Amino acid sequence: MNTMDFIHGLRFSDIPAQVVAQSQLCLLDLLGVALAGRQTGMSCIARDHAVDFFGGQARQARLLFDGRAASPAGAALAGAMTIDSFDGHDGHSETKGHVGVAVLPALAAFADQLKTLDGQEFLTSLVLGYEIGTRAGIALHATSCDYHTSGAWNALAAAAIGARLLKLDGGQTRHALGIAEYHGPRSQMMRCIDYPTMVKDGSGWGAMAGVSAAYLAQSGFTGAPAVTAENAQVESLWNDFGSRWRVLEQYIKPYPVCRWAHPAIEATLKLVREHAIQSTDIASIEISTFHQATRLAHPTPDNTEQAQYSLLFPVAAALVHGEVGTAAITGEGLKNHEVLRLSNAISVTESARFNAVFPGQRWAVVCLVRKDGSRIESEPTMPHGDPSMPMSADEIIEKFRRFSRPTCAGAYIESLEDGVAMLATPSFDISRFMDLILNPPG
Repeated sequence: MNTMDFIHGLRFSDIPAQVVAQSQLCLLDLLGVALAGRQTGMSCIARDHAVDFFGGQARQARLLFDGRAASPAGAALAGAMTIDSFDGHDGHSETKGHVGVAVLPALAAFADQLKTLDGQEFLTSLVLGYEIGTRAGIALHATSCDYHTSGAWNALAAAAIGARLLKLDGGQTRHALGIAEYHGPRSQMMRCIDYPTMVKDGSGWGAMAGVSAAYLAQSGFTGAPAVTAENAQVESLWNDFGSRWRVLEQYIKPYPVCRWAHPAIEATLKLVREHAIQSTDIASIEISTFHQATRLAHPTPDNTEQAQYSLLFPVAAALVHGEVGTAAITGEGLKNHEVLRLSNAISVTESARFNAVFPGQRWAVVCLVRKDGSRIESEPTMPHGDPSMPMSADEIIEKFRRFSRPTCAGAYIESLEDGVAMLATPSFDISRFMDLILNPPG
């Protein structure tokens, strides 16, 4: 099945049960991250911006967990920025970035504007977005010498969903992908790693560019061919639709910080559990990991963004709190004296061995040095949540609840879980589910 046939010909009945189940877990996980993210300053600014400057007249769509309306492009922008703001969303190792963060807000915007989808089509379009977006991300990294943010390629996922739902013809669909690729933000990811701010992973702009591209193509706007989809160099990535399901390859993050910090966090938590370590007994910490993770500096973060793009701070928080949760990277958690003491007592070295297997694998070794001079060193550790070490369905559901509880009533959380579970049911009325995810949480 070629790309055009997959975009327009994929049916719910074509999708294996395992893939449907995984897409529902990814959806639930994204909703939990969005609920947590809507409390951040970044999300508040982005949602107000969308309402103020992306207002729609004939075509409007509600913002995720907000209730206010903007153009579909504005709603996608705000939704992706809300998910991106909390940095707890799924991702894919080979893309070095995130797919679902743009797919869900774009899909929700189209669905709310068109009001023609049922639950099965919603899930089918979600899977489509993951399949197109993941391939586009791998292809861009294979054909570009720079490391671009996720928005540079997840724009194609949003455009593909739009092409399907707007029922564009083959020529229009090709233009939509080309427009999305051309205008997707080719922003340099490592700039935000070195200088963490709210620009983050560019996925808000990617979602906006992709949604806009679909509507532009519908109106006759033409676009350059999408090199990441049509270049002969990456042809093999686009000829296995229906036999390889990339949604199954997504990792799920247990902690709301950059994935590159997770191996060291996991190693630290394992040492704490196995040796009953108290943070006050530790004088310093040594970490060996891959190059990109060493760039996550910022031992004394001033804000949530700096804490999320730090290796040092969340490792220290894991040692002190026994977890890395919302409280550790927001508000007063940023001022915890014991976390800051340890964060500033961490040294990081780069491992050639771990560099050699990045980005497909991410590894770290952590050594805790006690105040008496004794040392406790971890084994080489990979992060929990990778496809090779997946989080169970129960763990993902519990993560959703943990992220949601601070902002929502228990009955509302249960309704969201039930709604996601029922999407695959042929008779399910999606309108109530859409109201749940697009209006302020109860």
